[in-house]
Amino acid sequence: MAAREQALWTRARLGRDGPVLDLLTARFDRHVYAPHAHAEFTIGVSIGGSESIDYRGGRLCTGPGSVIVLAPGEMHTGGPSAPTGGFAYRAVYARPDLLADGSAGAGPPHFHEGLLHDPELAEALRAAHAELSACPDPLEVESRLPWLFTALARRHSTARPAADITPGAGAERIARAVRERLADELTAPPTLAGLAAELDLSRYQLLRAFRTATGIPPYAWLAQYRVTRARGLLEAGLRPAEVAPLVGFADQAHLTRWFRRVLGVTPAAYRNSVQDEGRGAGPQ
Repeated sequence: MAAREQALWTRARLGRDGPVLDLLTARFDRHVYAPHAHAEFTIGVSIGGSESIDYRGGRLCTGPGSVIVLAPGEMHTGGPSAPTGGFAYRAVYARPDLLADGSAGAGPPHFHEGLLHDPELAEALRAAHAELSACPDPLEVESRLPWLFTALARRHSTARPAADITPGAGAERIARAVRERLADELTAPPTLAGLAAELDLSRYQLLRAFRTATGIPPYAWLAQYRVTRARGLLEAGLRPAEVAPLVGFADQAHLTRWFRRVLGVTPAAYRNSVQDEGRGAGPQ
C-alpha cells in the first residue's frame, strides 16, 4: 500500500484587516522532517499515531491528544515513532505576541516543556483548528484562537496572568459597546483588537468581558444576530444565496451552517415554510 503523505495548509486572518495565521493539517506514514525552525510558536495537537520530535537536546514522543508547543527559533525535527502507523496532527503557527496577550509583563511566555498533557485544551484546539480550516471567518478566528493561546500560556508557561475585567457593570458595558459596533458593521465587522484598543483593553480582556456578560464569544453573538436579520429577508421572499452576503455571511454554505445551528432548519426550508404559510392564510 502506498504511503499516505498529506499536508494541507489554510491561511486564516485575525479580524478583517488583521495579521494572518497558517494552519496545517498533516498525515504522514514515513516522512521525516529535516532540522528546521519557525519564526512563530508551533502549537500542535496529535490526532493519530505517534511522532518523535527531536527538540532542545531531547526527544518528544506524541500520542493522540498530546499538545505540542515548540518555541520560535528552536531547531527541531519530526518523524514516525514506529515503522508502521505513521502520525497525524493539526498545527497553528502563532506570532509570539499572540501568546502574551493575556499575560502581565513584556515578552512572550516561556514553556519549560514541549509536550503537554491537557485533554480539555487539546480538544478545544483540535475543534477550533478543524472548523477554522474549513471556514476561516476572520471574526471567528480572532474570537477563538487568541482565547485558546492565552489559556495555553496561563496554564503551562511561566507567564503571569494579566488582570481580568471585574464581572458586573464593567463587563456588561464593554459587551454592550461591542454588540453595538458589530450590529452597525454587520457585513464588515471591525477587528476585536481595534475595538479593544478603543476601550483601552487588551483583546483578551475584551473577550473575557464579553463572555462574562453574554456567555458566548463575539463571533457567535454576531452569527446569531445575522441569522435573525436573514429570517426577515427570507420571509420577504429573497433566496438564501441572495441573503447570505446581505447579512455578512461568506456564502450560502456559511449561512446554512449557522441557520441550522440556531433554528434547526436550513434557510431554504425556512423560506419555503413561511411562504407556504403565507399562501395558506388567504380566503378559501
